[in-house]
Amino acid sequence: MLDGKRFETKLAVGSWQSAADVMKEIQKDEVFYLESGGGVTFSGGEPLMQAEALKQMLELCVEKNYHTAIDTSGHAEPADVQQVIDLADLWLFDLKIMDDVKHVDFTGVSNEMSLKNLETLALAGKEIIIRFPLIPGITDSEENLEEIACLMKKLNLNKIDILPYHARARDKYKRMGKEFLLEGIKVPEKERVNEVKKFYEEKGFLVGR
Repeated sequence: MLDGKRFETKLAVGSWQSAADVMKEIQKDEVFYLESGGGVTFSGGEPLMQAEALKQMLELCVEKNYHTAIDTSGHAEPADVQQVIDLADLWLFDLKIMDDVKHVDFTGVSNEMSLKNLETLALAGKEIIIRFPLIPGITDSEENLEEIACLMKKLNLNKIDILPYHARARDKYKRMGKEFLLEGIKVPEKERVNEVKKFYEEKGFLVGR
């Protein structure tokens, strides 16, 4: 309260860092990368929303011979994907809903650009692991599971991670004063998770969880 007026402020989280500053932090764990064969994963948010900075970071990691991965929804301009396509060793690519109308309903955007970028990566021979969030009543329909399998076959992709839905973000939304739109969605039963895992295994895919 100031002079009888109420001022609302937003809490700033994080700080601006140069690529060199971030690299200093990454290098602190260099011994683990070299001994384990692991490396650096760029996730988010959506890392491709900062394509120029991402490119700089990947180039620095390549210089150090660190294994690199990009965890992405694929919702990015094709030109941004092209900037980094040859710099990442692995792409962890989210596939949620194949039906475009339903995709817009649940995410607010079309999946057209994401699917086009996935095709670009596959045709370029990139190592890709599909990451599939299993959300009861939203992504787990038999039709959606089948369409994802068909796309993977078409693009010669053979790895998929099943990510069962959880509600751990609920409290974070409350703290931020935002509505949690998945309120009421239940965590999938272990039996259902195993059914979906078996579904993809029987089609010849390597399934992780």
